[in-house]
Amino acid sequence: MTEKPDGLSFLPLGGTGEIGMNFNLYCLTKNGRDTWLAIDCGIGFSGNDTPEAEVLMPDPTFIADRVRDLCGLVITHAHEDHLGAVAHLWPYLRCPVYATPFAAAVLRRKLQEAHLNNQVKIHVIRPASRFEVGPFDLQFVSVTHSVAEAQAVALRTPHGLIVHTGDWKLDENPLVGPVTDLETFGKLGDEGVLAMVGDSTNVLKPGKSESEADVRKGLTDLIMGLEGRIAVTCFASNVARVESIAKAAQASGRVVMIVGRSLRNLETAARECGYFQDLPPFLTEQDARDVDDDSLLMIITGSQGEPRSALSRIASDTHPNIALGEGDTVIYSSRMIPGNEQAVMAVQDNLSRRGVTVLTDKDAKVHTSGHATSEDIRTLYRIVRPKYSIPTHGEWRHLTAHAALAHEMGSEPILLEDGDILNLSPGEVKVVDTAPTGRLALDGGRLLPMTGGVLAARRKMLFNGIVLASFAVDDEGYVIGEPKISAPGLLESDDPESIRIQEEFADSIDQIPDELRQDDAAFRDAAKTALRRALGRKLQKRPLVDVHLLRV
Repeated sequence: MTEKPDGLSFLPLGGTGEIGMNFNLYCLTKNGRDTWLAIDCGIGFSGNDTPEAEVLMPDPTFIADRVRDLCGLVITHAHEDHLGAVAHLWPYLRCPVYATPFAAAVLRRKLQEAHLNNQVKIHVIRPASRFEVGPFDLQFVSVTHSVAEAQAVALRTPHGLIVHTGDWKLDENPLVGPVTDLETFGKLGDEGVLAMVGDSTNVLKPGKSESEADVRKGLTDLIMGLEGRIAVTCFASNVARVESIAKAAQASGRVVMIVGRSLRNLETAARECGYFQDLPPFLTEQDARDVDDDSLLMIITGSQGEPRSALSRIASDTHPNIALGEGDTVIYSSRMIPGNEQAVMAVQDNLSRRGVTVLTDKDAKVHTSGHATSEDIRTLYRIVRPKYSIPTHGEWRHLTAHAALAHEMGSEPILLEDGDILNLSPGEVKVVDTAPTGRLALDGGRLLPMTGGVLAARRKMLFNGIVLASFAVDDEGYVIGEPKISAPGLLESDDPESIRIQEEFADSIDQIPDELRQDDAAFRDAAKTALRRALGRKLQKRPLVDVHLLRV
């Protein structure tokens, strides 16, 4: 048997062809043995194509089967699409985690909620530090993003230097945290970079990135001109944006109240790591009861229309403590993540119906992206000069645009699907194998495969409905009384169509052969077939059907 040659490979299990669920694997092979390193482990939120689930994450089966060879998980920054799945998937990974102080503080709270805090070993790595994880020689490179302490990762290996950018942008005045460290990127470029695995999210936007400083000024100017209650919603992990909102409130003579668990967790983690030092503690809902409307500003979770978020409940007037109405203003200091448009618009419509003025970045300078524009990306390629470009973190239109830009800048682009195993060394850089991939849905406390029976049944119920039939039979298998049918969402109980289907179903049961009537399973299957036929003829639909048989 030929021993596997020494080499380096890359495998995305999530984050290519979609925004969210980043989960990347690197593999070093030495003396026939593979050692794997994971970078980021995030969640994604369902869109119009997955209404049966709310929170999604990558299926870790491939690396879980190789867990003894997994030396660690490195987190680039504290956004949900980069660390949100750790608390759910770590039981499959069971490896140490490496993160900056802020990302570690955010992660600890998630692990505590999952009762894993004492099981997961977290190594806190200072930003811009060099460290080792197993055989991997790693270096954090500070970058600007819409969260504190975002880091790119340089991987030095015997087979070449890889730059994994994570999420980043260029901003000369980011307000919180340092500017993107182009000097260090330049030094990496001078070493010679084999491949750069890069963020593609904002590649379609031309020109340079706008600054967070411009957003702070825009928010301040806007809020100073408003009266009544003001609520601002943004991504809960955006420390710089929360600080900008709070300082804009201060300039307008307003105190700040935060609403939503994720924002409270952010404040705790941020203050623990030395942020918000010149801001007074934010008020809670109880603290703010005696504050006048014109002296209060609320920062509220729910910018993406999440159904259980504080803003969604306020918009539908089901929040226990907060109501907004005529004369009040809600400012969206965030972008709309693709796939969330319908949910966001529904919340905004409910707010407008209640008389609330809704303002977005179309109305004022209240948001800028934390992701690199096309000109930012060109600048980085000019400095790093990678031989190969591997676009990640984006939909296919973003990846292909990134690939075209990389080619323009002199790099050879390689487009991957989730599950593609890319050989980086030795020999030709190409896809050499495919790993099984998939998505899991968080359903209460359970993780369910999107292709599994439970969610497939839920999807079918969602679009075609469900019909439940029940009937009783005697010892010989003959029906006692009348069968009952329930079809919530399809038929009213007193609908003539429902009565006709029930009668046709009863007739079909009577025609089931005697030899099937003594076996409950066979009898039930035959009854299901009869029910489907009755429904198909009457409704022209194929709902999920179930039959309850009671033998008395």
